[in-house]
Amino acid sequence: MKIGLVLSGGGVRGVAHIGAIKALEEQGIFPTHISGSSAGAIVGALYAYGYGWKDIYLFFKTIEILDFKKYAFGKPGFIDTEKFYPEFNHFIKKDNFNALKKSLSITATDILNGTLTTFTSGELIKPILASAAFPGIFAPVKIGDSYFIDGGALNNFPVEELKSECDVIIGVYVNGYQNVAIKDLKHSYNVIERAFKLKSVQEDYAKFKDCDIVVLPKQLDSFGAFEKKHLPKIFRIGYDATKEALKNNPIIPLQICSNPEQN
Repeated sequence: MKIGLVLSGGGVRGVAHIGAIKALEEQGIFPTHISGSSAGAIVGALYAYGYGWKDIYLFFKTIEILDFKKYAFGKPGFIDTEKFYPEFNHFIKKDNFNALKKSLSITATDILNGTLTTFTSGELIKPILASAAFPGIFAPVKIGDSYFIDGGALNNFPVEELKSECDVIIGVYVNGYQNVAIKDLKHSYNVIERAFKLKSVQEDYAKFKDCDIVVLPKQLDSFGAFEKKHLPKIFRIGYDATKEALKNNPIIPLQICSNPEQN
């Protein structure tokens, strides 16, 4: 049984993906194929590489996201995304898709020609960094002859990559939005993030029909994309929402679930 897992972008709200993985595995559900964008690409890559939810959570806990010591000198952004390479390489020793234990696809946006690129082979860390390079904050990442930014700019919920491959698709979406007050937009990146959401969320919601289960934790709307102090709450919200989705959805009975030895 091929089980697909789609992981959306959403900044630190992506920690909810880790809670979702924990809840899935507790029910004996071990995805075989993963498609991710932005924060979902980071979680998905670490999971596909072989890390369990505890180690992926540790990664998010220890990495400094808005690290202005990584200033982007001479690049269009405040932070040089490629300077995060050593931290990722500490976890991902073999920098290649062929080192993965699960099938993985990562989306990133080619900022020069305005097209979406899906990475499934070759070097691994740069596509991850590119997929998570939030525009206006993180500088584009050079891969080959072009430059790439956040996959969420064109596809924040890349379910398309799994439709022809998987028997069952589970989507985890952590980038929903509610109405906000002006006091909630405290920083320039809050405004950029809000504008980003307004474009993508309606397109993403339309793709939920392609999933057998969608985990959509509405409580995440109150957390900003870069607010690390709420990681335990975000993790728990993702965990609880996934347990509830599995409980209420009859499409995925336990007898179809895989185990790690079968993956």
